[in-house]
Amino acid sequence: MNQVENLPSSVWRDYLELTKPTVVLLMLLTSLIGMLLASPTLVPLDILVLGNLGIALCAGSAATVNHLVDRHVDTKMARTFNRPVAKGRVAPQRAIVFSFVLGLSGLSILLFWVNAITAWLTLASLVGYAFIYTFFLKRATPQNIVIGGLAGAAPPLLGWTAVTGEIHGHGLLLVLIIFAWTPPHFWALAVHRKDEYAKAEIPMLPVTHGETYTKLHILLYTVILILVTLLPFATGMLSWLYLLGAVVLGAGFLYYALVLMFGKSPNAGMDTFKYSIIYLMALFAVMLLDHYLLPQATGSM
Repeated sequence: MNQVENLPSSVWRDYLELTKPTVVLLMLLTSLIGMLLASPTLVPLDILVLGNLGIALCAGSAATVNHLVDRHVDTKMARTFNRPVAKGRVAPQRAIVFSFVLGLSGLSILLFWVNAITAWLTLASLVGYAFIYTFFLKRATPQNIVIGGLAGAAPPLLGWTAVTGEIHGHGLLLVLIIFAWTPPHFWALAVHRKDEYAKAEIPMLPVTHGETYTKLHILLYTVILILVTLLPFATGMLSWLYLLGAVVLGAGFLYYALVLMFGKSPNAGMDTFKYSIIYLMALFAVMLLDHYLLPQATGSM
């Protein structure tokens, strides 16, 4: 009897898990800050709510496709073996319908209540992640994260275009930051999970080129990331408060990359991965503080 009573709750949780809510929340943080940075005044409430809702639904749709395509691989990895489709709790056909409904709903909201450019850019991001990356790049090349990272870097630009209706250089800078952040973020996890990726036959960089090579590239991409994060200050988009935050947070990332490269801790990869998430959230939060506390430095919109 208790199993029957708990069924609706467990089913609801399975479908929520398909959308990768933690990942979507991080994406929404960057899209929200993209919206706020795009406007010198308050963002209209309808754009704030409907824009992020549409982006979230499309992101959830892409995540569901990822669950569906990777269901056989997921069973081979400790991190993913209990996912709903992999364990058979959600049938593949139901996952397809769920993904389609989410994607269509999200795109409709963006197209009819936000603006067309945001809808089309979101569709391009959805196709890039759900199909080009998940179906092809992930299994085709150890550079899968570098090439496919562009789709995951789009949310702040989507937030920007939702408010302004146009693509702006400052919005593209936000994309560039996440694009540079993605390789050291995911490769740090891949170092920690190398054996699982090898078992699943996913050609992540530490599997194909070894840990030392990967750690060196994490260090190099971290330096690139730090340099890229200086651009919002260099272009006049943001001011000294952001510069201070970017330098401090970047120094922290560099520290973790150096520990990963030269240290002996078996948890260095996971520690770097965890810090990278905190880093991105904190960096975008500092952007927001600079934008509102020092509005004269935001430059022309």
